[in-house]
Amino acid sequence: MIVEPKVKGFICTTAHPEGCRESVRRQIAYCKSKGMVEGPKKVLVIGSSTGYGLASRIAVTYGYGADTIGVSFEKEAKGKRTATAGWYNTKAFEQIAAEDGYYAKSFNGDGFSKEMKDEVIRTIKNDWGQADMVIYSMAAPRRTMPDGTKVSSVLKTVGEEFTNKTIDLRTNEITEVTVPVANDEEIKDTIKVMGGEDWEDWIRAMADAGVLAEGATTVAYSYIGPVVTHPIYKDGSIGQAKKHLYDTSVKLTKEFADKNLKAYISVNKALVTQSSAAIPIVPLYISLVYKVMKEAGLHEGCIEQMQRLFTEKLPKNEVDEAGRFRLDDWELREDVQEKIASVWDKVTTENIKEYGDIDGYWEDFYQMFGFRYDNVDYSADVEI
Repeated sequence: MIVEPKVKGFICTTAHPEGCRESVRRQIAYCKSKGMVEGPKKVLVIGSSTGYGLASRIAVTYGYGADTIGVSFEKEAKGKRTATAGWYNTKAFEQIAAEDGYYAKSFNGDGFSKEMKDEVIRTIKNDWGQADMVIYSMAAPRRTMPDGTKVSSVLKTVGEEFTNKTIDLRTNEITEVTVPVANDEEIKDTIKVMGGEDWEDWIRAMADAGVLAEGATTVAYSYIGPVVTHPIYKDGSIGQAKKHLYDTSVKLTKEFADKNLKAYISVNKALVTQSSAAIPIVPLYISLVYKVMKEAGLHEGCIEQMQRLFTEKLPKNEVDEAGRFRLDDWELREDVQEKIASVWDKVTTENIKEYGDIDGYWEDFYQMFGFRYDNVDYSADVEI
């Protein structure tokens, strides 16, 4: 079958198996080029199939020489419908890692569920004994609670609505968007989906089962961003969830002090991911920050960020005053943010290519789904 990209709004409904494999191959090659450091050897990655989660799995395998278990929720191919990009990414990673001599086992299903936790814990017990690192990179829009009720996260503000520029990804037009206010129940539900509750459940379940090693490390991911995005992100409904995530890191370190567990938050850079593409205002900001950071030689993608986290920041315990790793350190540099602020009011549909890297945004977007790699033959028949 010949697979072409089919884009609807901020998602692509097709994925290219060979392109996804090329994406994984390039990320592995990057980490191999950087060499190894001493680090954890048995790593569980929850949310391991795309973006930062996939990059984390690759970075610890090829940065520490670690064996990994990955958990994700992806769809396999059905009829003429391709599998999701995460499905192809996972298969490619497992195959290449095995060829390189690494254990790489993946579970596909609901990472929030007790059933998945039990299955993964059984496997850790049987295959490893214990895990010495847990990476929590879950990015789901909804969650089924233990009692069967479903809760969904919302992209809304807190307190008052917010209007600012955004980019319509269907047309590349600069428009205005007004983000509505979340009510108390929506904020609570967003915290349940995107906060630290499930992360804590995983750690607690692993500790109770005796599969969490003494002195283990656990890391979850967050974002703060610049002032222009604070109403929709840092101070919005998602931001409330991220505050809960941070509070959970403090709680876990304190409560599991007897096991010498270290729980961290890594605040990462704004990048094109399947999550960020859905957030109003953020895609426009990303196209501007790409332009500025590429010109300054500071740009990083997911794999560069995670390689730097696991082989530089974490081994040196290089944290800020709140105990967080700051992978957004280059993005939030004063000179970078001053340049973005100076063009924010000037950018229009007509000059977006002058002030922003919209082509770079779209290249990253398509490559998430395995398209636009220069060494992949997209006119060839592929087995989906």
